[in-house]
Amino acid sequence: MQFHHHGYVSGDPRVLPAAGTGIGRPEELPDETDVLIVGSGPAGMLLAAQMSQFPQVSTRLIERRTGRLELGQADGIQPRSVETFQAFGFAERIIAEAYNIGYMNFWGPDPADPSRIRRTSRTDDYGLKISEFPHLIVNQARVLDYFAEAAAHGPGRIVPDFGVEFVGLEVPEDAGAPVAVTVRHVGGPRAGEERIIRARYVVGCDGARSGVRQAIGRVHVGDASKHAWGVMDVLVDTDFPDWRIKCAINSSAGNILHIPREGGYLSRMYIDLGAVAADDNHRVRETPIEEVVRRANEILHPYTIDVKQVAWHSVYEVGHRVTDGFDDVPEGVDRDPRVFLTGDACHTHSAKAGQGMNVSMQDGFNLGWKLGHVLTGLAPASLLATYGAERRPVAQQLIDFDKEWSSLMARKPEEITDPEDLATYYLATAEFPSGFMTQYGASAIVAGAEHQDLATGFPLGKRLTSAEVVRVADGNVVHLGHHATADGRWRVYAFADASGEDLSAWAEWFASASGPIARHTPAGADPDAVFDAKVIYPRRYEEVEMAAVPAVFRPHSGPLGLMDWEKVYATGPSTWTDVDIFAERGISARGAVVVVRPDQYVAAVLPLAATAELGEFLAGAFRPAD
Repeated sequence: MQFHHHGYVSGDPRVLPAAGTGIGRPEELPDETDVLIVGSGPAGMLLAAQMSQFPQVSTRLIERRTGRLELGQADGIQPRSVETFQAFGFAERIIAEAYNIGYMNFWGPDPADPSRIRRTSRTDDYGLKISEFPHLIVNQARVLDYFAEAAAHGPGRIVPDFGVEFVGLEVPEDAGAPVAVTVRHVGGPRAGEERIIRARYVVGCDGARSGVRQAIGRVHVGDASKHAWGVMDVLVDTDFPDWRIKCAINSSAGNILHIPREGGYLSRMYIDLGAVAADDNHRVRETPIEEVVRRANEILHPYTIDVKQVAWHSVYEVGHRVTDGFDDVPEGVDRDPRVFLTGDACHTHSAKAGQGMNVSMQDGFNLGWKLGHVLTGLAPASLLATYGAERRPVAQQLIDFDKEWSSLMARKPEEITDPEDLATYYLATAEFPSGFMTQYGASAIVAGAEHQDLATGFPLGKRLTSAEVVRVADGNVVHLGHHATADGRWRVYAFADASGEDLSAWAEWFASASGPIARHTPAGADPDAVFDAKVIYPRRYEEVEMAAVPAVFRPHSGPLGLMDWEKVYATGPSTWTDVDIFAERGISARGAVVVVRPDQYVAAVLPLAATAELGEFLAGAFRPAD
C-alpha cells in the first residue's frame, strides 16, 4: 500500500481523501445524476466501489431494502473473485474470516450395503493449484459490507440510498437527453412518494425479477430442469466425519452438496428433493424445513445430523436462463447503450456451482471502468457496447457449465457407471468455476494475437496471471499483479530486452510529446493518472541501478512532486524467491509490452519496437485528451 504521496497521513490510509462529487455529497437522493445503480447486490456494490474511484462522476445507488443485507444467499467465493477483492483492498481481511476450501470429498453407496454411504475419494480443491488466492466460503452479506466500505472510503464517498425502489424508466430518443427513472420511497418520512430521477446511464443490478430488465423489454431465455433442491444453513451436532470438508454425497435416497461455512460451526447443505411434477405449479417451494432435514438424514445414513438451529433455508427449482440482451439497444439498431443489466438480472442458474455472485461481480467490474472512462471523457461512448459483447458469451458459458454440473449432481446411483467421474469432472473443469476461463475476443480494447509468442503466459483477453518479482527499490518480493488496484487506470508492463536498448527507445517514445501519456492524459493530471507504466528487468535486482532506469518508470506526482519508487522490478533469485517471471510467463528474450485493462484483462501483447502499433491500439481505446 502506498500513501503519504499527497502529504503525511496519520489516519487509516484506506480512507482516501474525498474529491469531486464526494466533497459535500448530498444525503438526499438528487433529481439528476450521471449513473444510477438499481440494486445493492454483488454487481451493484462492486460497481459503486469502482465508480467511487471516479469522483468527477456523480453516482447514486438505490436499494428497496431499508438497510444493509443481513443474511445473503450466496456464499461461494472463487479464486478470481478473491483476486478482485485484492484489487479493491480487502482480500486479506475477508480471507481471515472466511472458510478456506482446501479439499473436496466424494461419497457414494456402500457396495456391501447400498442403504449406507461410504467415502469414495478425496481430492485437493482446484483453487490450491490454479491461483495464489484460495477458494472461499463467506456470507454474501459480508462481501457486500466490504464493497460498501470501499465505496464509502473512495474519493466519491458513495453510500446506498436505502428505502428507494425502482418503478420504471423511459429512454428518450434524443441521445443527449437523460434517462427518466421513476422511483418510489418505501421508508422514512417520504414513504409512498414517487419522483423522477434523471440519469445519463442506468444499471439494473436488481436480481432475477429485475424491474429494469422488464422496463427495457429484455426477457430471460431458457428453461427449468424440473428438479428441486432444499438448501439450509444449519448448526448441528453430527457423527458425519467430513462435516468440515466440502462433500458431494450420492446415495440411494438422493444427493447432497455439503459446504462448511465460515466461523467453524455453520454449514450449508443442498438437499436433493427429486424431480418436480409437471403440474406442481411451484408447490415444492412450500416444502417445510422439517421435511428437508428428514431427507438429509435419509441420504446421510448411517450418519445423522441433529439440527440445533437453522440460520436460513429455502427451496428452489433449478433454472437456466440468459437474457436476450445485456443493454437497451435492440438488435440491428445503431446507437450507444444507455441502460445495462448485470448479475441475476441477465443470467440465472443453480446455486451449486458457486458461480452466481462471482460472475455478477465480474459483470460490475467490466462495466464500471468503462462508464468511468466515458463519463470523464477518456473514451468514446461506443466503448459501452463492449460490455454486452464481452459479458453475454460468459453468461452462456456459465449456463452450459451449470447444466452439466447440475445434471451430474442429481443422478441416481444406478445412473453412475464410474464412482470417480464426478471427482474427475470437478478437477478437469477447474479453470472455469475458478473464474479463469473467461477470454474476451478482439475488439477496440483487446488487440489481435499476432505477437502472443512474446508473452505466452499472458493470453490476450484473459485476466493477467500474476507472478512474483523483486522490487528494485527495496529488494522485497511482491506479486506483480497485486500492485494494480481497482483505480480505473490501465497497466503497461514493459519487459526489458537483454541489452535494454529497445526498452530505452520505447520509454523515450512513451513519454514523448507524441506518445500515449501526452496524447491521452488530461491536462494538469499526474503523468501516471491514466497509464501506470512499470518495467521488469531480466536480471537480479542488485544489478539494476534506479538512477539508470528511464524516467517514465520513475514519475513524480502529487502536489509534492514525489518520485514513485515502486514501478521498477527485476526477476529472482533473491533471498526470498527464485521465481523468474520471464520463464514463468514465457516472456521472449527480446522483451515485450503487456497492456492490461483496468479490470485486469490483458489487452495487448506487443514488441518493444512496435511503438506505432501500440499507439494505434491505444488511440482506438481512448479519445485524445483535451
